[in-house]
Amino acid sequence: MTDGMPLAPEVPPDPDSALDALHAPGANRPERRLRVPHVRGLVLAAGSGRRMGGPKALVRTEVGGPTLVERAVNVLVDGGCDGVTVVVGAASGEVRQIVTCLGRDVDVIESPFWQEGMGASLRSGLAALVRTPREGESTVAATVVLLVDLPDVGSDVVARLLDRAAGQGAPADPGWRAALGRAAYAGRAGHPVLLGRDHWEDVVTVAVGDHGARGYFRDHDHLLVDCSDLATGRDVDRPEDLPGG
Repeated sequence: MTDGMPLAPEVPPDPDSALDALHAPGANRPERRLRVPHVRGLVLAAGSGRRMGGPKALVRTEVGGPTLVERAVNVLVDGGCDGVTVVVGAASGEVRQIVTCLGRDVDVIESPFWQEGMGASLRSGLAALVRTPREGESTVAATVVLLVDLPDVGSDVVARLLDRAAGQGAPADPGWRAALGRAAYAGRAGHPVLLGRDHWEDVVTVAVGDHGARGYFRDHDHLLVDCSDLATGRDVDRPEDLPGG
């Protein structure tokens, strides 16, 4: 489900800011990054996984390992997000039960139109974040959106995206509200993406089918952060796409 868009000139990676890679369950998890207040993670995990044979949120890449939805939540929190919201649809009860047992700052919302595609899940997620107060009744200023089916994208990718956005003047709440950026892999745009609150209303209008925010990024200048040294950014659609498949 990655967008596959050609990139404008890439932002070169900075090895000094990278954490150890987290490319598979069972690998050593990098040290958790300091939390970025008012920047909340958003996991899109509503799909039925028709080609996978079941919802990808419930898939495990190894016996006894975490499900993809558990992994996505941990990636966002360990990467610096101030909690996570998970959008569910197919097998919503089972996915909700798994997520709520994680013991982290995580909530779950169900997208009523999830069968329309990723765009519907993104719209539902952004609508939920508009209503989500954080510490001291302050609002969520930005969100890092991660698809559930990216098993080699680790918290180091999220941390780099947030670090680069902060380096361009977004550490304060007003700055995060205007932030717009995304990760890139080997010259192709991918996920996660960073959406400041000022963009949400317009993103909702273009998030249809499986396009998500693709059209919005195409038409607006944004930060591009190369993460090719950390992950491939490839999604998994079929069992054979999984590590060891």
